Amino acid sequence: MTENKEMNNRAFIDGQNLRLGTTSAEPAWTIDLKRFRVFLAERYKVKQAYYFMGAYDPKNQDLYKALQNYGYVVIFREHASASLSHKKGNVDTDIVFEIMREIADQEDFDKVILVSGDGDYWRMVDYLIKKEKFEKLLVPNTSKLSSLYKKRTADTYRVYLDEKAVKNKILYKKNQK
Repeated sequence: MTENKEMNNRAFIDGQNLRLGTTSAEPAWTIDLKRFRVFLAERYKVKQAYYFMGAYDPKNQDLYKALQNYGYVVIFREHASASLSHKKGNVDTDIVFEIMREIADQEDFDKVILVSGDGDYWRMVDYLIKKEKFEKLLVPNTSKLSSLYKKRTADTYRVYLDEKAVKNKILYKKNQK
């Protein structure tokens, strides 16, 4: 008799890549982050969703609070005090580090869902696939997927958030409450 264990996946979201991938699309669209968190839980059995952001900005307090209320763990990019006036939101190394730390520390989770189309992650994705710790790459914009994934990662590991069926589930609709 096999044990019917419920999946315990983790999502790692490159917040800037997600936002730019949707708002720079033709036509531009906005993701409903509350609906997206439900989508991650239902479709990919995500128990913890880490939302990586650029530098902390007090003006975005409402966004941070909303993300936490929706069930995201919000992680900010650390900056040296000398560079605070030139804030860059590049969270790639933070995401790679957090995923590899969780694996090294033998955290109790099944697989990784990565939300980004950025090619900076492909080496880690390739490694996680080989170790059977990778579930899906959720690409915000079909036209912005790095060619590194096209060459090295099977289509079965990719889902495009701007595909009609997926987009309809996570699209922000102005008149909803």
